Amino acid sequence: TRYGYQKAGCERAVMETYGAGRSVILRPGVVLGPREYVGRLPWWLRRVAEGGRVLAPGSPERSIQPADVRDLAVFALRAAERGLSGIYNVAAPIGRETFGGMLQACAGATQSRAEFVWVPDEQLLAHGVRQWSEIPLWRTFPGVWRVEAAAAQRAGLSCRPLAATVVDTWSWMLNADRNGVDERALELGMSPGREQQILASVTWES
Repeated sequence: TRYGYQKAGCERAVMETYGAGRSVILRPGVVLGPREYVGRLPWWLRRVAEGGRVLAPGSPERSIQPADVRDLAVFALRAAERGLSGIYNVAAPIGRETFGGMLQACAGATQSRAEFVWVPDEQLLAHGVRQWSEIPLWRTFPGVWRVEAAAAQRAGLSCRPLAATVVDTWSWMLNADRNGVDERALELGMSPGREQQILASVTWES
């Protein structure tokens, strides 16, 4: 409950201190890429690499908008260099990337032959699956992946394809120092037993 208040408080402090004309506020959505300590994309990469039947949430056509951390960094530096002012949402374009595309990219990067089993949202909710944590990056609320970032794109934000972020993250994982993994990453994801239990109990509409 503190997270949102703290972010809003930081923005207000900046605006009150420097004024709108000397302030630039970046509002990143979901940020992925190499060195991700939260563990969302790394969890999916590890799970897909294991292969077998993989529980995939909702629909493969679900639009998602993660931004690569490197693209966010470039935009932040350019904003500072150019004296940019204003408030900008930082996210990939709406509708360009999908959940199914991300999982296929995970399969390609890890050379996995995993079988994705797409389970409808309502059945996952009926099983009490925790959104965002038990299945990373999955949320049913429509506004989560409808972040309007056109202003940032007009100001110079360029978002690389999500597939490139997936490949580079997997490469980093294969060579990373595991001592730097954040403990929160260990709390993400669904246990293998629970995943198989849900897959065994789902029903399909004819």
